[in-house]
Amino acid sequence: MTQLNRRTALKGGALGAAALLTGAQATPWTWSPAGSVPGRGVGADPAGVWDPDCDAVIADLAKRGQLPRVNALLKHWTKNGQPLPAGLPKDLRDFLTEARRLPDWTDHRKLAAAVKFNEKRGTYLGVIYGFVSGMMSTVIPREARAVYYSKGGHDLKDRITKTAKLGYDIGTHNAYAPDGEMVVTCVKTRLAHSGVRHLLPKSPHWSGGAESGEKLPISQADMMVTWHSLPTSAMRQFRKWGVPVDPAEGAGFLHSWQLAAHLLGIKDEYIPANWTTAESQAGQVLDPILAPTTEGRKLASMLLDLGYHLDLTILSRGVLGAITRYMLGDEIAGWLHIPREPVWSPLLETAWGPYVLVREGLLTGGVPEQAYWLFDEFLRQFVLLYMSELRLPINIEIPVMNNPKYR
Repeated sequence: MTQLNRRTALKGGALGAAALLTGAQATPWTWSPAGSVPGRGVGADPAGVWDPDCDAVIADLAKRGQLPRVNALLKHWTKNGQPLPAGLPKDLRDFLTEARRLPDWTDHRKLAAAVKFNEKRGTYLGVIYGFVSGMMSTVIPREARAVYYSKGGHDLKDRITKTAKLGYDIGTHNAYAPDGEMVVTCVKTRLAHSGVRHLLPKSPHWSGGAESGEKLPISQADMMVTWHSLPTSAMRQFRKWGVPVDPAEGAGFLHSWQLAAHLLGIKDEYIPANWTTAESQAGQVLDPILAPTTEGRKLASMLLDLGYHLDLTILSRGVLGAITRYMLGDEIAGWLHIPREPVWSPLLETAWGPYVLVREGLLTGGVPEQAYWLFDEFLRQFVLLYMSELRLPINIEIPVMNNPKYR
């Protein structure tokens, strides 16, 4: 069951996590790098910082027409300790050699604590990643537009499957070990982001609707917005539900995501050092920028239909909408035109919190038997959905096209 829970923990990443294409800032940047992992930095506004080293390599590969060949060569590069494929262009090989290194502040004791955290709460993390981060991504304006007009918007199911891998890999016991896959997954995602930055400005649809002054998608600020929609939002939900988190395990969980941020190309000076500084940053870059867009509503509608093709009855559009409303609140549900579900909405509001506490061993009763069964069945089918998507090898590629058609 632990393995199933870990698989669950990513599809949410699928829904919003790994596409780290996020929203714009609503307030001037004031967060101090003193609160970051290194405790120092230039302090530049991350909305005007991208990933120049990676972007330059991808732009040159595209100019030379080498992206399809590079994608083919990288397809079988999957393990952290695996040698880079032979035949890669030298500039890409040199970049990947450096990009795959773990930072010197990696703490393996904290990573061991993260494994314990994920083992205990993998199922909850899956729901949070899916219905907090995943659906939240549709009300992060810049993310919603970037996803909709890029290749990911053309085949959302394929994009979700690939981004799901990020959440799954970070929840494994060997995520950052040589036989794990999280390092490679992050680095490939970083390459994909540069591909989007190279292609999306060429789309008249994206550039026509881009926010004033937005030169390129996926800035450092954008990536941090999405980052907070994952670990920071998860911890907020655990506090909301009254779930006690062992401090060492909570710090380990954060550390696993700090490493992910670094490997995704986020500068260390923007990565919060602890939960206190993470909250202070999220209050500035995430909370104020949530808003509806036409593109976001269309993406949300597509996401709510994910369970349909597997005939998983409890994962109906109405139930998924009710979960979204419960997790994100009435205002965001209203933005996304998600109606209140007459059975599941009140049931979640009254019984989900006690249900979680019963599963945690903190309550011995208080949840109607029928409600407990329904919640257990929902979680079971949720796991089945995401396992079905992760059944085959998943390859994250550098995009070579934008979305050619829109719904």
